[in-house]
Amino acid sequence: MSSEKTVFKDYVPMLVMAGIILVVQITALLLAAPMNANDMQAFEDPDSTSNAIYYIGVILVFTGFLLLAIKKNMEWVIQLVILLAVGATMYYVFYALLSLADISVMTNNVASGLVAAILTVLLYKFPEWYVIDVVGLIIGAGASAIFGISLSILPVIVLLALLAIYDAISVYKTKHMIDLAEGVMDLHLPILFVIPKHLKYSFIEDSLNKEEGKEKEAFFMGLGDAIMPTILVVSANVFLEHTGFISYPAIGAMIGTIIGFMALTILVMRGKPQAGLPFLNSGVILGYLAGVLLSGAPLY
Repeated sequence: MSSEKTVFKDYVPMLVMAGIILVVQITALLLAAPMNANDMQAFEDPDSTSNAIYYIGVILVFTGFLLLAIKKNMEWVIQLVILLAVGATMYYVFYALLSLADISVMTNNVASGLVAAILTVLLYKFPEWYVIDVVGLIIGAGASAIFGISLSILPVIVLLALLAIYDAISVYKTKHMIDLAEGVMDLHLPILFVIPKHLKYSFIEDSLNKEEGKEKEAFFMGLGDAIMPTILVVSANVFLEHTGFISYPAIGAMIGTIIGFMALTILVMRGKPQAGLPFLNSGVILGYLAGVLLSGAPLY
């Protein structure tokens, strides 16, 4: 009976993670239209596959910067850069949402900036797990929507394929992504989702009271595991003509993401760190292709 309770306790957070991914995807789909209307695209030419190469280059440079800062014990630099990026992303999200209301551009700028600043300060001063998760949902959906409206389907597929390969190499071979995750986790930043095994869990106290061999009281999922597949979901909905709120290829991509996540979960529950993107990106691409075949939509 106790073993059954343990299995149940371990798998519930995994179901919550799957739910978080779906919330990020649905929210990103809702944000895509107002962000498009406000010209928030990251790239001028969404059809250029060179954008995917540029994106990978930025990730490599930024990862190198983070690893160097950790090695030099300059965690405050990492915290400052990421908090600024978080604040900026939240500003874009709130600006896009408030643009739907009948308010002036100046009022929108002030209100969006104020809300983004308050949430960023709250994150810095009180980085409890639910604060991190709420902010993570906002920036996860916002970043997914921005890149989803900025990259058409083919560049996104190229990007996801390259990121899956990079993630596998960085986790299984060089292992620098594991070192990076461990080094940044103590900074309490929304680069991951924290799903506790019980509601009394405190991420702040857990970080302060580390004990060797202590059983983990929470599961963690990198923010990129939610963002990257969602980019294709948004792109499939923006760049393919369809009627209604969502296209069939986008629905297929969402289902594929969850199937990929389920496969990942089975391996994670065995206790070994796993690269998430090979599973999630493969799932979302295959799901998208299935949606294209079933609906008769063009491939891209």
